Amino acid sequence: MDFIENFKMSLDSIKANKLRSFLTMLGIIIGISSVIAILSLGNGGKASITGELEKIGSSTVELKVSGQQIAKSDYFNINDVKAIKDKSENVKYISPLIQKSGIVRVNDRSKRAVVYGGNTDFSYIQNYEFLFGRFFNEREMEDGKNVAVIDEITAEYLFGYKDIIGESILIGRNNSPKKVTVIGVTKSSELMVGFAQDQIPAFIAMPVATIENIYDLSDNFDSMYVLAETKDNVDTATSDSINILESRHNNKGKDAYTGEKLMKQVEQVNKVIDIFTSFIGAVAAISLLVGGIGVMNIMLVSVTERTREIGIRKAIGATTNLILVQFLTESVIISLIGGVIGMIIGILGAFAIGRLANVTPILYIKHIFLVILFSMSVGIFFGIYPARKAAKLDPIDALRYE
Repeated sequence: MDFIENFKMSLDSIKANKLRSFLTMLGIIIGISSVIAILSLGNGGKASITGELEKIGSSTVELKVSGQQIAKSDYFNINDVKAIKDKSENVKYISPLIQKSGIVRVNDRSKRAVVYGGNTDFSYIQNYEFLFGRFFNEREMEDGKNVAVIDEITAEYLFGYKDIIGESILIGRNNSPKKVTVIGVTKSSELMVGFAQDQIPAFIAMPVATIENIYDLSDNFDSMYVLAETKDNVDTATSDSINILESRHNNKGKDAYTGEKLMKQVEQVNKVIDIFTSFIGAVAAISLLVGGIGVMNIMLVSVTERTREIGIRKAIGATTNLILVQFLTESVIISLIGGVIGMIIGILGAFAIGRLANVTPILYIKHIFLVILFSMSVGIFFGIYPARKAAKLDPIDALRYE
C-alpha cells in the first residue's frame, strides 16, 4: 500500500468520526491560535514602539549631570546650550530638557500632564508634526512667554475639538496653576490613539523660562537633548558636548556628565517586550501539551475500537510497519488540521485585537513554518504510542476481539 492510499484511509477514518476528531483538535487549535496571536501582537507592538522611538532616538543623546560629588556649579545653564551649538559641528540641534508632572485644566475638565521645557530646537528633536499652529519662537523663549504646545488628544479631551489655537489652559501644580495660551497642536503618537482619552497623560511643551516660572525652578537644569548631524557621529557629538561642558565648568576628570543614547532605551523596551511575549507564549503553549494528550487518548480509543479491523488487515497481508504508518498518519493529520485552523483563528484574532489596540500584527513566514512543523511533531510524538500498540496487535487475538 502506497502513501496516498494510506493517507486516504486516514482521512476516511477522521471523516467517519467528525465530532470526535474536531474535539480532539480543539486543544491544539486553542494552543496554536493563542501562540500565533501573542507572537503577532508582540511583534507588531515592538515594531510600533520602536518606530515611534526611532523618530526621535536614532541620532539623539540625553546628556545628564551625574556622579556623587556634583556641585551646584556643575549643573547646566542656557549658555552651555548655546556654546555647544556654536562650537561643535557634529551637533545639529540641542535643547534643555526639563520635565515635570502636573495637571492641565480647562473649566471642569482636567487630566494628568507631562510638561516639557525646552528651546526652539526641542521641536526638531522631538520631530513634532503640527496639525494647527506652530512651535514657540526665539522671542517667546527669551521673554518666557506663557505659551504652550499640546497634543491633539488633550486638545479634543479638554475642548471637544482640536483647533484650539489662542485658547487658554491652566497648567502646573494643583494649588498654583498658571494660565498659558495654546499656540500649537501636535499630532499624537500612533501608540496613544485608541486608548481612553482620560487615561493618557497630556504632553505639553513650553519655553524653559516659562516652566521655570510655573514650577518655581532655578535657571539651572540637569538634562539636555543633543541631536547629532548623522547617526554615524552620535558618539563624536556626545564627546564634543561633554568636553565643552567640562571646559566651561572647569570640572574635567570629575566625570560629572554622561551621555545616554535614546536608542539604548529602544533596545531595552524591545527586550522587555520579547521577554513578556515569550513568557505569555510559553503559558499559551501549555494548551498544546493538553491537546497532544487529547490526541493520544483518542488514538488509543480508536485502536481499541478498530481491533478487529486491524486483525483482518493483518490476516490478509498488512505488515506491522503499514499499520504503524496508518495510525501515525491519522494522528499527524488531526494535529496538522488543528494547527492550520488554529493559525487562521490566531491571525484573525490578532488583527481583531490589533484594531482595538491600534497595533498592526506582524507574523513572520518562519512562524508559519514553525507552526506547521510543531503541529506535525505533536502528532508524531503523541501518536507514536497508540500507533505502536496497534501495530503490535496479534492478528489472531485481534480477530477474536468482541
